[in-house]
Amino acid sequence: MPLEPYIDAHSHIWTPDIHHYPLAKGFAVGDMNPKSFTAEELLAICRPSNVGRVNLIQMSYYEFDNSYMLDMIALYPDRFVGTAIIDPLSDDPASAMRALAPRGVRAFRIQPQYSKQPPAHWLEPQGYRAMFAETAKSQQVLSCLIGPDGIPEVDRMCSAFPNTPVIIDHLARIGVDGNIVDADVLALCNLAQHPRVYVKVGAFYALGKKKPPYTDLAPLIRRVLQAFGSRRLMWESDCPFQVVDHKYEESIALVRNHLDFLNNDDRDWILGRTAEKLLFSQIPG
Repeated sequence: MPLEPYIDAHSHIWTPDIHHYPLAKGFAVGDMNPKSFTAEELLAICRPSNVGRVNLIQMSYYEFDNSYMLDMIALYPDRFVGTAIIDPLSDDPASAMRALAPRGVRAFRIQPQYSKQPPAHWLEPQGYRAMFAETAKSQQVLSCLIGPDGIPEVDRMCSAFPNTPVIIDHLARIGVDGNIVDADVLALCNLAQHPRVYVKVGAFYALGKKKPPYTDLAPLIRRVLQAFGSRRLMWESDCPFQVVDHKYEESIALVRNHLDFLNNDDRDWILGRTAEKLLFSQIPG
């Protein structure tokens, strides 16, 4: 039986089974909201919206222990690939990246929190330079969790490593405070000069007015589309956070039904083909 056609480029999963999958230092069971969002719970939510495959994002509750995500990729290899988190300040992050490749890990989440640097300098640690160099060779991907203040560092490193594929998560969180600032949109769109930079279009529940059908975000998405083209955009739900107070269907419906400036080809790329090409094809092993 063929899988449902769409791909969710970004969802987290976790399990209440903290005995087999202990939480990282600094996290408690009370931090998990919802208390449970397993692989099976994700599939039960996404499949009715015709989403058959998902790029799983390692959850911060586990920090650098990717075990639960890796086990779910192994259990559902036709459904999932993964974006792992490794310590950029470790002795040899490139070796850790290579070791995870055969296990379905196609990308690595990077952010200022793990470099222990302010956003203006967040990619300066040598470990992140090693990760950019490794992905330039392996064609795994670096996935950036940043706000607009982290964009200049991405620009600098993409100039230094033009062959490294890079994704900007959550539209660079533009509008997370309710305001879509033109200078921030311009900064994000300027990253389109780097041909290997992609953007995840999603986390709508957290941006702008934060109310479905999220059409207030249409001007932002249109500008990003004009800059990058649909072949460098991919839809993401950012579950389970999308479904705490909102619905999964409301997220995908914005792209599928409510953006009249998208043609059918645009929708095909944003809702699946970009993620398939970048994250589900040619998995190194």
